[in-house]
Amino acid sequence: METHIASTPFGSRPMSLAMLAAQRESRENLPDGKAVDKWQLYKDLCEGRTIIGVSDRSLAVLSALLSFYPDSELSEENGLVVFPSNRQLSLRAHGMPDTSLRRHLGALLGCGLLLRRDSPNGKRYARKGRGGDIEEAFGFSLAPLLARADEIQEAAERVRADNAALRLMRERVTLHRRDISKLIEVAVEEDVPGDWGDLYKRFRTVVDGIPRRALLVELESIVANLAEIRECVDKLLNSHININKTDANDNQNGRHHSESNTDSHFDFEPALEKSGATIEPEWKSMEPPKGFPLGLVLKACPDIVDYAAAGIGTWRDLMATAAQVRGYLGISPSAYADALDVLGQENAAVVIACILQRAQHINSAGGYLRSLTEKARGGEFSVGPMLMACLKTNGVTAARLAG
Repeated sequence: METHIASTPFGSRPMSLAMLAAQRESRENLPDGKAVDKWQLYKDLCEGRTIIGVSDRSLAVLSALLSFYPDSELSEENGLVVFPSNRQLSLRAHGMPDTSLRRHLGALLGCGLLLRRDSPNGKRYARKGRGGDIEEAFGFSLAPLLARADEIQEAAERVRADNAALRLMRERVTLHRRDISKLIEVAVEEDVPGDWGDLYKRFRTVVDGIPRRALLVELESIVANLAEIRECVDKLLNSHININKTDANDNQNGRHHSESNTDSHFDFEPALEKSGATIEPEWKSMEPPKGFPLGLVLKACPDIVDYAAAGIGTWRDLMATAAQVRGYLGISPSAYADALDVLGQENAAVVIACILQRAQHINSAGGYLRSLTEKARGGEFSVGPMLMACLKTNGVTAARLAG
């Protein structure tokens, strides 16, 4: 058969010891009677291409070559040489230009997935016998594919295993991010004792350092760091729950304990919460949110995008993210509810985004929001100037944005 012939290239194409070794390897590693489904082999090659060292464009040319092989299984018995012209091959490779076609054929030959079986005149053709069967064919030999079928399958399995492990790590990162975020939020809302500010900073440091396309080893380290933070959060929450259970049991036994949690690491609007100021039921409407394009808000306050798991593409996304961020800022539910009543949902979300952007300059985010809400109630505050100030701080002007 053709796999037992050491073939030299036609014309000026050079012969090399590497080509001779490839032919020999294909001949020696090809067990008698071996047959492989050509499309399953191609699928494995596509999955393991990074290990084999072949590009997706070269694989497109290989797919076109395989389509000229008449049987569904590659086997030595059925012959392993295909002989389409470059024009026919280009048509089946979705009209690939001739220069690109030659380059990718060379790449397939170079990485040992094909062998040349050149005719005396360099043309590709088959010689048939009297019965119509092919006696000899000249073109591209697929013998290396059949000889390396086990290697290609192992490469595909390695890639599948790596991808599965990568998916698992990504899932763990997502779960840790969700759980830690929500647990810290509820701890702040319920005034649970603990250094939640420090834990949240550690959490954001890990999350902000996640690469866009993280490798498996990077994700393993990130999961370990998040798991450590999650353990600290769980310990604080479990300790608080146990204390509450003890207090409840003592109360049932007729004993009275005074409130011991007089200090909190998050200061919820200390000045305004204790001021006793009455809140008037009347409120004045703010300018409609349509006066502020969402893109302008995100340009002025880009930090809030980091808190949106799926990004911010609509006003609804911004409002949902702002509702989550207010807990991280230490804004109590009552202060946020007042802001929603007076400012409206959209404008309240913009204000939260602005406060987050300037968080390092604000001592009490909750007190600041209450102050703005009271000013808005009296018609002394509007969102526009606050938004423009953030734009200026970030070095972006409205005129440039409009252009």
